[in-house]
Amino acid sequence: MKYILPKSLENSFTCPHCGVLAKQEWQTRDMKFDNWAQKSLNILGSATCQHCNETSIWIKDKMYFPTTGSSPFPNTEMPQNVKNLYLEAASISNKSPRGAAALLRLSIQVLCKELGEQGENINTDIKNLVKKGLPQIVQQSLDVVRVTGNDAVHPGQIDTDNPETVSQLFDLINVIIEYMIALPNKVSGIYANLPSNKIDGINKRDEK
Repeated sequence: MKYILPKSLENSFTCPHCGVLAKQEWQTRDMKFDNWAQKSLNILGSATCQHCNETSIWIKDKMYFPTTGSSPFPNTEMPQNVKNLYLEAASISNKSPRGAAALLRLSIQVLCKELGEQGENINTDIKNLVKKGLPQIVQQSLDVVRVTGNDAVHPGQIDTDNPETVSQLFDLINVIIEYMIALPNKVSGIYANLPSNKIDGINKRDEK
């Protein structure tokens, strides 16, 4: 299902409550200030999802409720210790994109350990996974999160204060989980249901 990042006053986006791409019904409130020439600004807003009827609360261009932020839902196959960091990053992504990027970097460090690596040096872990046949698309996804997360901790050339930049990291985490955990689990489950004589024939073929 296509994911559309929630944005202030957009007619439709992926609902942070139900995860469905749906139309949003907006209500805004004008706030007046006595100074600065009595300018009236729409700074408070709410968007009600037309699919689940739940509401998100916005101040200016940032969503403050729900606290899961505007990130995609985590892949259902995501290990719990990785998921905990993912959801923590999601909860602060609107208020602190830089902090979310750093947490997502930590989440792939934990994931590398789940995949059988040491989990101490991400760069080394990725190198080892590549030697074991890691697909290039997963290697690139891991390195994007690693490099962007590093810049969040030690500011460099990547704008980790940009919510859109950091929102892409959530997508990449889900891509990594899909390729490394969800897809292998799905295929192995189907493969295991093949007739035993067919599996024996495949094994003998591969031993040659």
